[in-house]
Amino acid sequence: MAQIEVRNLIKRFGDLEILHSLDLQIADRELVALVGPSGCGKTTLLRMIAGLEEVTQGEIVLNDQVINHVREKDRDIAMVFQSYALYPHMTVFANMSFSLRMKKMPKPEQKKRIKWAAEMLELTDFLDRYPRQLSGGQRQRVAMGRALVREPAAFLLDEPLSNLDAQLRVQMRTELRALHLRLKTTMVYVTHDQVEAMTLADRIVVMHNGYIKQIGSPDEVYDKPTNTFVAGFIGSPSMNMLPGHLRQRDGKSFVEFPGGFEMELRETQRGEDGLAVLYGIRPEDLHLGAENEGMPLAVDVVEFTGREIELFGMREDVQVCVLLRERQRFSPGDTVWMKPDQARSHVFNAETGNNIETA
Repeated sequence: MAQIEVRNLIKRFGDLEILHSLDLQIADRELVALVGPSGCGKTTLLRMIAGLEEVTQGEIVLNDQVINHVREKDRDIAMVFQSYALYPHMTVFANMSFSLRMKKMPKPEQKKRIKWAAEMLELTDFLDRYPRQLSGGQRQRVAMGRALVREPAAFLLDEPLSNLDAQLRVQMRTELRALHLRLKTTMVYVTHDQVEAMTLADRIVVMHNGYIKQIGSPDEVYDKPTNTFVAGFIGSPSMNMLPGHLRQRDGKSFVEFPGGFEMELRETQRGEDGLAVLYGIRPEDLHLGAENEGMPLAVDVVEFTGREIELFGMREDVQVCVLLRERQRFSPGDTVWMKPDQARSHVFNAETGNNIETA
């Protein structure tokens, strides 16, 4: 059992504040992904939970016990590093048993735990090999196995798949998710890859510049972003952001775009008349209409990915992407007419970046 809580956590290096008053609760057996661009503070937060970085201010709580001053080896937490950190002169068995030997655990118990972890990670046939004789995916599983045999209360994973090729990353994502379901233990997973976060996590913590921008399930952060950063970072291709002004007329709200084109909004999308806004719509929520039906877009680039087609064009100096599932032929220079799915649109205050949705 492992419940982790971060309370008003601040981290400074000298006069530079890296993390700003973070609050986060991680439930027992939950897989939480910390996601954000490089430099957002996600790895620093993970290292503070592990005890590898000191807390400047605030508290880290594990199962109702404040662990700020508990040494890392006594925190009952195992960390899997991006670099695997395997001992090259030791076999897989020796790497996995290292922490158990340091604890002077009886050899029969060591063998029992390693056998269990090796079977779970499909490493039984590799226990006598050295890291140099393994593939990247196998090395990653050894690093996981070394953490597993400790039977910790929680696992911390720092971008463990970033050194793998694209195909192996997809395979390892599936294996990690299945492993979490089998172990039923708490995991905190750091990644800059929003696809990893979306596919692995029960909840996602989106970070930027040392702040938590949103916490929610994958569908919540995708479908209901609270600000423009989350809207733009989560999802590939990114959400389209079209500048305009809010207008109120006859009890209804509209966004007025440059050129006079208007788009009616939902009842819950309200704001002051004349407010500068960004109209957010995901590429897959832009549908094609007949000529003069919707908003025109001159196509500059056509990308065929196999299962879908992406159209790119500029509208009022803003790049717009339309993602189509059905096969159609387009060429640069074509004009298409876009009809947004109003039920899936978003309107953000252009100054604050916050979603104006009221309910």
